[in-house]
Amino acid sequence: MDNEKIISELNFKAVRSSGAGGQNVNKVSSKVVLTFDLEASQVLSEEEKALLKDNLSSRLTSESILILNCDEDRSQIKNKEIVIKRFLEIIKKGLFVPKVRKATKIPKSVIKKRIKDKKSVSEIKKNRKRPEF
Repeated sequence: MDNEKIISELNFKAVRSSGAGGQNVNKVSSKVVLTFDLEASQVLSEEEKALLKDNLSSRLTSESILILNCDEDRSQIKNKEIVIKRFLEIIKKGLFVPKVRKATKIPKSVIKKRIKDKKSVSEIKKNRKRPEF
């Protein structure tokens, strides 16, 4: 996956941000909304698209569009940088395939040691009883 190519497929929209900020909020469109159409992507292969659909199913819309917002900063440029960084992390995590766990066999020596220890504890407890005459 090439970061430059995938960033070129992103769509940005500047919107007025809500919340504190005084008159700046009413005048400046500093909030950035990023949209990424997974189906229309030319950079990702079909396998990668399927993997992302699976892993990011809760974040995607019904049309397979990923929408991210950022209004952390008063600067539109900084918000754009933050949302791009966040997007790349999400895509990276979505494409991660965990290693398949291989079941290992318990060695016979470990099994013998465990049984031997159990027998010794059993003998100790048996010796605590009163002797029978």
